Amino acid sequence: MNNTDKKRLLRDMLFSRRFEEHCYVGYVERKIGGFLHLYPGQEACAHGVMAAAKPGFDYVITGYRDHVHAMLSGADPKAVMAELYAKETGTCKGRGGSMHIFDVEHRFMGGYALVGGPFPLAAGMAKAIKLKGGEEIAICFLGDAANNQGSFHEALNMASVWKLPVLYVCENNLYGIGTRIDRSTAVLDQYKRVAGYNIPSEQVDGQDIEIVYKAAQKAVDHVRSGTGPYFLELMTYRYRGHSMSDSNTYRSKDEEKEWIERDPINILRERLIKAKVLTMAEFKAMDKEILDEIDNEIVPFAEQSPEPDVAELEKYLFAENDPWVTGGAQGEAS
Repeated sequence: MNNTDKKRLLRDMLFSRRFEEHCYVGYVERKIGGFLHLYPGQEACAHGVMAAAKPGFDYVITGYRDHVHAMLSGADPKAVMAELYAKETGTCKGRGGSMHIFDVEHRFMGGYALVGGPFPLAAGMAKAIKLKGGEEIAICFLGDAANNQGSFHEALNMASVWKLPVLYVCENNLYGIGTRIDRSTAVLDQYKRVAGYNIPSEQVDGQDIEIVYKAAQKAVDHVRSGTGPYFLELMTYRYRGHSMSDSNTYRSKDEEKEWIERDPINILRERLIKAKVLTMAEFKAMDKEILDEIDNEIVPFAEQSPEPDVAELEKYLFAENDPWVTGGAQGEAS
């Protein structure tokens, strides 16, 4: 990774941070409804992994903290914001909202509200890739608390047995909603849990994007080589509560301060400044450029886009060519 790559990743992480902060504002102003789970603090995880993968070529799936992952896969930030605003121009035409971003064109196979749901889906994608002889891989991002679901163990066991090209990425932010990991999970180091399925794994600092990128390169190369799945655990921290309805009173101020001092954006920024490849003035200009784009292009696009037509409320409930919808299958059955 050269200095140009590092500056690009810094800008990309900063863009994600500012995008999510604007989502917060939109929710407070009641322009965004439903549930909203924000990503600030965890940027180095998704950005580092996706920098080592092939966005738009590899298949990506995750849970409900999904905006950044969708954009890194290639989804248009305007369409993502419009989806949050429940507009027709959104990635799912305003029908999905924050937790259900989906972009088939860029192979982002969705954010899912069911905890642990993406584990077997990622294995299924990887199985399809293997059957077709493709060079793609499936990448599944999920938090630490999802690993206590039965689907985690079932999916990883089958992925190992079938040597599927799937990379499981655990973004371990230490909390499952408001429950700290040491109160809910017997084995705190999540990467150790896959030893029983004979899957290689590693745990690294999820706040340093260069460390994440290096570990992700190793993981992606392993999976793409056809030798089977890999499990990567990234130690990170979310700066806000689990969702907008979370008062976040269960975490100590000392713990929050400790993690904020290791902000992934600041770590990379200070490293580049120290290496004399970036100045603080350049960083501030970068930040202003990002804010201008979000304020003047992305948010206005979402606000000014049309709302879905009530007459089409049921249009996307079923596939339009489904014989059960057209009456063909029912006619045959009768």
